[in-house]
Amino acid sequence: MVAAALLMSVACNGTQKSDTNVNQREDSQGTAAIKTDGKALVVFFSHAGENYSVGNVKTGNTKVVADYITELTGADQFEIKTDKYDGMAYKPLCDLAKEEQEKGELPPFEGEPASLDQYDTVFIGGPVWWGTYPQVMFSFFKKYDLNGKTLIPFTTHEGSGLGNCVDDVKEAYPNAVVTGAFSLYGHEVRTGKDKVEKWLKKLGFIK
Repeated sequence: MVAAALLMSVACNGTQKSDTNVNQREDSQGTAAIKTDGKALVVFFSHAGENYSVGNVKTGNTKVVADYITELTGADQFEIKTDKYDGMAYKPLCDLAKEEQEKGELPPFEGEPASLDQYDTVFIGGPVWWGTYPQVMFSFFKKYDLNGKTLIPFTTHEGSGLGNCVDDVKEAYPNAVVTGAFSLYGHEVRTGKDKVEKWLKKLGFIK
């Protein structure tokens, strides 16, 4: 049963990566390109309810990390919300996520962010479902142009690290600087504020 549960987790989260807790990756342009004195926004999707390893949670893993970023840097937030996944158990959710990805579906989401022109840096966060961000995040990517900005991907996961998220952000926004990516195990987020703080210090957002 344990082996089966692990297999399901890796499948929904994507290819299993190394056992390191934090994966830090930078592109060739490096973190020096980040304007840490400019205005920042955290765009993220987070799934509350049944999550692998942490059980039924009222606050999704990615939102916990997004809230740390806002608390530590003062960044604004826009949460990508959809009621499509509400109340779904883990296994049916994995199956639906796989089907959406295979069909290239772009589920609708609620609300819209404030004017994006005011932001120099955008953190982009989500769980890793089948190797990349949930499809509803690609709905956001298609609707809003973040080219010309510095984009910092982050993920929560249970074995897949960043998956293909960095490459997918680069593909969605070829004229943006994509750098400083970060990932954290979902079961560690509630005790992992220090890891987020260390990452933000490395990027220069915290002195």
